[in-house]
Amino acid sequence: MQLRGIAVTVLMAALAGLLVPAIGCAAESIVIGGKIFTESYILGEIAAQSIEAQSKVPVQRKLGMGNTGILFEALKSGAIDIYPDYTGTLAEAILKQPQLKSVDEIGRAMIPLDLVISGPLGFNDTYAIGVKESYAAEHELHTISDLARVQSSLRAAFSYEFMDRKDGYPGMVGSYQLKLDPRKVNRMEHNLSFQAIADDAVDVIDVYSTDAKIKKFNLRLLEDDRHYFPVYQAVWVARKAFVDRHPQEWGVLRKVEGSISEEAMRNMNAQAEIDKQSAAAIASQFLGVAAPDSESMAQKIWQRTREHLWLVGVALLFSLIVGIPLGVIAVRFHTAGQFILIVSALVQTIPSLALLCFLIPLFGVGNKPALAALCLYSLLPVVLNTFTGVRGVDPLHLENARAFGLNPRQVLFRIVLPLASPTMLAGIKTATIVSIGTATLAALVGAGGYGAPIVSGLSLNDIPTILTGAIPAALMALIAHMLFELLGWVLIPAGLRKHQ
Repeated sequence: MQLRGIAVTVLMAALAGLLVPAIGCAAESIVIGGKIFTESYILGEIAAQSIEAQSKVPVQRKLGMGNTGILFEALKSGAIDIYPDYTGTLAEAILKQPQLKSVDEIGRAMIPLDLVISGPLGFNDTYAIGVKESYAAEHELHTISDLARVQSSLRAAFSYEFMDRKDGYPGMVGSYQLKLDPRKVNRMEHNLSFQAIADDAVDVIDVYSTDAKIKKFNLRLLEDDRHYFPVYQAVWVARKAFVDRHPQEWGVLRKVEGSISEEAMRNMNAQAEIDKQSAAAIASQFLGVAAPDSESMAQKIWQRTREHLWLVGVALLFSLIVGIPLGVIAVRFHTAGQFILIVSALVQTIPSLALLCFLIPLFGVGNKPALAALCLYSLLPVVLNTFTGVRGVDPLHLENARAFGLNPRQVLFRIVLPLASPTMLAGIKTATIVSIGTATLAALVGAGGYGAPIVSGLSLNDIPTILTGAIPAALMALIAHMLFELLGWVLIPAGLRKHQ
């Protein structure tokens, strides 16, 4: 009976979350996506505001969703309609045809994928290798080839994407025949690498040629003397279905072609990263249109709270409906029980980002992969604690219950589960708090929540923005802890509370 009370309480909370349209958008809206770095936020806003200024079709923004792979899957699945990307990235990472160089060649290769690209927006944002001017002067570094003279002592920090892409680190060291000490080559989030080189923690980093922080941190860009890095012309990438359905809006976006110079893009990046202006304000200033009405801080936090509650509530409900029966089955059937416990534990060992990437091909992007990942992660605490609590019930109590004529179902619900309830409730609490933290990663697949401002703040190196997501997430975890403590006093039999 006590477990039923717990389930009913949580079910009501989850249903309340389900009634809130946390993520919903109009069916006919145009969805603009974007990657998790400053320039993509700004270009995404330019796309959104260009359409809003000349069309009545609603626009939804899903900016800061993640890397190239996530955006491409989002585009294919129809979760987004358009996003800004670069010709070199499309040829190498999407088409797997690095020999394609021109926009026309890449555009033709995209047709079989039912994708369309625009003409160049006006600037080339290629990879570059940066060192501090003082370090370059000390070691007489002018070209990437010059790094060979200091390669044995060189300390590097390269972004995750640069390290993994064939047109990034692997190809660069091969082309220039560099032999850097792998122990001194660190993977690092792109924006944090600037702080690392400013603090003299590393000597060399990868940058984009339009990075605003090149001047701020007084970096010298080494000449690509072997012309290794491909051209990265910025373009719009869209679904053909979007172009066919919204030719006017696609025409509006194409008017941006050729209008953004490299210097203009670098200045806009500086406005965001150095002057701390919002991407929306920067885009409206560039376009010469009125800035869209911005939500108040309270409205933004409330919106993120609803999104986060949705994610956590559904995951918790799943863990109750599936996890508790699995825990009971694990006690009843030894072989099956070991399989259930091992699989639950193995799922927990998969890194969160890796699991999200595995789920994207199955569920696309947005709520579905985020919920699937959270549901899987929430299972182990509930299954394991249910297994431990049920198995720990004294057999003497079961014998006494049978002696009084209780059938197996009555024994389970009136004796076993109430006696196991302290341990089970602890598992449910653990699953809830873990879900609150893990759900912040849902922003990387466009599911929103408190992770959205955290991801945005990291990309802009903006601590206040990060805190607008981190502090509410911590408060939600604290509130969840206190609520479960209260539930323990209300639902667990008095004689068992001392064992909590």
